[in-house]
Amino acid sequence: MLQIAKILKSHGTDGGLLIGVRDIEVGQIDLQEPVFIEFDGLPVPFFIQDLQPRGTSKAVIHLNDIVSLEDAEEVVGRSVYIEGEWEEEDEPDFTGWTLLCRGERVGTVSGMEPIPGNLCLYVRPSQPLGDTPDEVLIPLHPDLVISVDEEQQLLDLDLPAGLL
Repeated sequence: MLQIAKILKSHGTDGGLLIGVRDIEVGQIDLQEPVFIEFDGLPVPFFIQDLQPRGTSKAVIHLNDIVSLEDAEEVVGRSVYIEGEWEEEDEPDFTGWTLLCRGERVGTVSGMEPIPGNLCLYVRPSQPLGDTPDEVLIPLHPDLVISVDEEQQLLDLDLPAGLL
């Protein structure tokens, strides 16, 4: 299940709900497919009877079986889900590449860690770095990238002092 919205408050007396949409735009909601609201740990399907956009991130919706203010108040604060999974963006795989820091060899990338919001590299240092373990974890942020040489498999980063 994918969370696409949160029910912010009731809207009117006929079961209308104001939702805040996340990760997609209101226009991307498929009105032919059910949405799900969790009750007692189980997803319960509802079909959208009406959807009125309020900008790009909010909408007023009417769902089947939520037909009164009392029904609407019961679901305020709950999340709205759809079936499916988010497609992961294709991230480059630098495993086996040589990592450089401003042109100086640091080590070999031994793996990658997709920490949400911050892709990191596992690196085996070329030379011991004091009391560090066999591998170090280095963030891969676009602002740190100096160059990427796919042919020679070289990744040159501008790493902050003290990171290693």
